[in-house]
Amino acid sequence: MTADPPLSAPRWRIIAAFATVYLVWGTTYFAIGEIVHTIPPLLMTASRFLVAGTLLFTWRRFKAPAPPTWAHWRAAALISALLLLGGYGTTAWAQQRVPSGLTALLVSVTPLLMVMIDWLRPGGTRPHGAVFAGLALGGCGIVLLLGPARLEAARETSLGWALLCLCASLSWSTGSILSRQVKQAPDVFLAAGMQMLVGTVWLALAALIAGEPAHFSWAVVDAHAIVAWLYLTFAGSLAAFSAYLYLLKMSTPARASTYAYVNPAIAVFVGWALGHEVVNSRILFAASLLLGGVALITVWRGKK
Repeated sequence: MTADPPLSAPRWRIIAAFATVYLVWGTTYFAIGEIVHTIPPLLMTASRFLVAGTLLFTWRRFKAPAPPTWAHWRAAALISALLLLGGYGTTAWAQQRVPSGLTALLVSVTPLLMVMIDWLRPGGTRPHGAVFAGLALGGCGIVLLLGPARLEAARETSLGWALLCLCASLSWSTGSILSRQVKQAPDVFLAAGMQMLVGTVWLALAALIAGEPAHFSWAVVDAHAIVAWLYLTFAGSLAAFSAYLYLLKMSTPARASTYAYVNPAIAVFVGWALGHEVVNSRILFAASLLLGGVALITVWRGKK
């Protein structure tokens, strides 16, 4: 497999992509809470990416100078299996049994996994010590953000379900690194649309195997679930997932993965603003650690 040549982009686009991933994925926790009890997780994820992928692929296909090749579709199949099925789908499935606090803690290992995979792969580059310092600081912030109560509740979770959630982080990290190495469609957003469409097939097959269609009823889908689904589809899938793939192309894996530190902090503040949750000094200090870790990872200009 060969990597695509390095690309450059206006700084404002990079900043806008980071802002989209940080803010949108940070608020999807709240939206998922509105929908997870009415629509089965794999069906919900498949339907989101079917709509988002169809729109994105149709838009970019007619702007691309040439149609995607079979090699591009094979790359999309590989990456979507790791990102959408292994990452999104497995996490959504595990969250039926894994508390949100433990999920956030397990997802927070994603930046470390991505840095290590990118370092250990053939031709990888050892990250600077500042990156590891930022990872450590962010990890401490996550633990402090969750607090003793959520961590204690996590002890009641079955080890198998917790490991499944961790495997989802590993799959997501592997897919993120491979997406920089395989030969995808030259247009970043066309490649994203292709991944969404093929990923829909993976997720639909998994939903059929899990028997989700038999347990789904439109009668239990209320207005809150519909609004949440629309937000997850257009903001979470179409905008944020595309922005994330764009960042993988234009930035480094360590920087792109910092969403795993920022999202839980944003989710807490969204819960405070919309769900009347308490924000105390411990949470504010944890947020400062998270932002400090992100700053070390993103601002450092050493080797990429």
